[in-house]
Amino acid sequence: MSTPHNSAAPGAFAKTVLMPGDPLRSQFIAETFLENPVLVNNVRGVQGYTGAYKGVPVSVMASGMGMPSIGIYSHELYTQYGVENIIRVGSAGALADDLKLMDVVAGAGACTDSNFAHQFGINGTFAPIADYTLLSQAVAAAAANGVALHVGNVLSSDNFYDDGSDGPDQWKKMGVLAVEMEAAGLYMNAARAGKRALGLFTISDHIYRAEELTSEQRQNSFVQMITIALDTAVNMANL
Repeated sequence: MSTPHNSAAPGAFAKTVLMPGDPLRSQFIAETFLENPVLVNNVRGVQGYTGAYKGVPVSVMASGMGMPSIGIYSHELYTQYGVENIIRVGSAGALADDLKLMDVVAGAGACTDSNFAHQFGINGTFAPIADYTLLSQAVAAAAANGVALHVGNVLSSDNFYDDGSDGPDQWKKMGVLAVEMEAAGLYMNAARAGKRALGLFTISDHIYRAEELTSEQRQNSFVQMITIALDTAVNMANL
């Protein structure tokens, strides 16, 4: 049952998996929020845990950085381990003027400059979108926690470092809220597998202002986003 990237036993993962990029954030979520977390995968140090939250089984596993990496892990979880829902919990750089550090964004859609969709042989342009049920349950969870959730388009970019072009300006003009590196690949894999995906993001920096969180803050301080994701997992189990 194990894959080249996952040594977990059959049934080791819950139906809903939270997926941060950073393995240390995966460990932080498991040890801080889950009841009786068990390490079920540690191939390449990409830590995967399963425990419970409010009595509901939930897993958390890191994805690494970029669409090729989350593409591997989400594909294996969806197709080999029976996972139904993956909620990416990550950081993003704000494009919209009204977004501030620590604001939480839900990616209803994920634009991309990647060629990830080429593998599916689509004769046209595929629009990667979040699953509506997951998104609606996240909106409800945010409201229940008193969090103002910003819902809209994000950009999943292959590039972390800008070469000085005006690319971010053009995405901003199209109303894109923030930029990250994984959601579009996750949304496409979910669509192909007939599963659900959602990206939640905490704003860690602003592309147009000299504002940013430290790496330690990014690792340990995304409590609102994580709580929304976990309550979404509970909501999905109760549908």
